[in-house]
Amino acid sequence: MELDERKKEILRAAIDSYVDTAEPVGSKFLASGGSLRVSAATIRSEMAELESLGLLEQPHTSAGRVPTPAGYRVYVNELMREHKLSLADMETVNRAMRKRISELDKLLDDTGRLVSNLTSYPAYAAASPRGGATISRYDFIGVDNNTFIALVMLGGETVKNKLIHSTAPVSPAFLTRLSALFNASFTGIAEDAMTATLISATERAAGDSAGIVAVVAGFSIEMLMEAKQMQPRLSGALSLFDYPEYRDIGKARRVIRYLSDERNPAKLPAPARGGDVKITIGPENLAEELRDSSVVVASCDAGADIRVMVGVVGPTRMDYSKVTSRLEYIARALGWLLSQGGEGNLLLGGPDEGQMDVLEGDEDFERN
Repeated sequence: MELDERKKEILRAAIDSYVDTAEPVGSKFLASGGSLRVSAATIRSEMAELESLGLLEQPHTSAGRVPTPAGYRVYVNELMREHKLSLADMETVNRAMRKRISELDKLLDDTGRLVSNLTSYPAYAAASPRGGATISRYDFIGVDNNTFIALVMLGGETVKNKLIHSTAPVSPAFLTRLSALFNASFTGIAEDAMTATLISATERAAGDSAGIVAVVAGFSIEMLMEAKQMQPRLSGALSLFDYPEYRDIGKARRVIRYLSDERNPAKLPAPARGGDVKITIGPENLAEELRDSSVVVASCDAGADIRVMVGVVGPTRMDYSKVTSRLEYIARALGWLLSQGGEGNLLLGGPDEGQMDVLEGDEDFERN
């Protein structure tokens, strides 16, 4: 439906007032505010027409009017004023995001150190999206006429944000349209499906001539490519020098250098599914640097599309039975802890075992 500007202003004022007070809004109250610059009689007449259009209603006779769902829809689509985030609001959001990421990083660091201490081998721990990374939701928040924040939620509830500046004005209506288009076409797909054809079609649908869609799509592709990398936490690399197999300093350095490159642990052997352990011995490793070493990796699904990997690298004569049992136990515990949102020390067992033991105090590990 088409509303003239005066009806739009009155509907906006009525909804803003009702949102603030939760009280039915009368014409005299709106007229007393001074922002509409028309008489109470005119406002009363316009509100009666808005009621006939189904945008306002009276909860009972002689009361003021309240918005209907249809009125809210018009408000959201056309009338809602841009809300500028305060610096305090932005810092609160960013601080919460940094805290969530730092907690996961710390947990993986602690796990890597624990595994290395228990096995005396270099160890790594990583959490990565299971089955490939995708985006589950987009939100766009206006900052000023030419700036907005793009919030991108990946599987596993990881949230990334980017402050985007535009050469053209960015209205709330445009951001609403942009959000609808990206949530319809860019969610649930891998980065290679975000093609130039899809981007061009979205630009046309959004009426974007300033390249905003391309910037958001580029940010999305960048986030998905980063999410595919497992971001491993390596611990105990120098323990290799304790084994006679690595007395050749050059050989040990090649292994350590390989493990320290964040691009390489994602290439290490991995179990086909969560709950499994994979053992790759010597020449079975594809990487030349690991041809004289063995890799043991345990995997566990941790909920929210997150897969946990815990592994060690060491000489081919390692005690596979002991290493495997410990990695299975730790991966299962880490997966349970992440899926339950637990805090504090690494806890063992889930509700099905009926126990909440701290790993460092577990007698079976102390005996071995």
